[in-house]
Amino acid sequence: MIDYISGHIAELTPTRVVIDNHGIGYAMEISLQTYAELEGKEDAKLYVHHHLQNNSDVELYYGFANRDERSLFQTIIGVSGVGVNSARMILSSLSADEFRSAILSENVNVIKSVKGIGLKTAQRMILELKDKIVKGEGTSPEVLFTAEKNAAMEEASSALQMLGFSKPNINKALQAIVKTNPNAKVEDLIKAALKML
Repeated sequence: MIDYISGHIAELTPTRVVIDNHGIGYAMEISLQTYAELEGKEDAKLYVHHHLQNNSDVELYYGFANRDERSLFQTIIGVSGVGVNSARMILSSLSADEFRSAILSENVNVIKSVKGIGLKTAQRMILELKDKIVKGEGTSPEVLFTAEKNAAMEEASSALQMLGFSKPNINKALQAIVKTNPNAKVEDLIKAALKML
């Protein structure tokens, strides 16, 4: 199995790159996020996903600027009915953090905003991926906790604003709480913030 390929960028378009490694050109499909990382560079190191299409001899290589994006791509294609093209479209439309946040907060509209993803597919993705993302599949632990923490902080912040507290004071209090208790749930954040505000 090929883990990564590094070499000179021989060709680059928003959807495809050719990496020249010792005179051999490796063509890989890429997302817009990886394209943005490669643009303007002469050399690159891409993490590879090798895909064999069912019932055909077609082999495709997908290249990713980092392991995190590749891991998320592989998790997404594990959802029944979601193929490599849809996964690449998701990672071209949303950052890895935005996608994880949408799954964790069950935001169907964000997922549905991706071209080619309908309501049923978005709901299935939330259903099949939420537990996996919570368990850390398709992500590095640092990224996971940031996404979860941001969703909890946003929810706590809006609840405290509705109670009449100012946003700067709320943010200061919430950040202090998260420093001492990084895994605080929404209700814990609100209770602790009320004591400080």
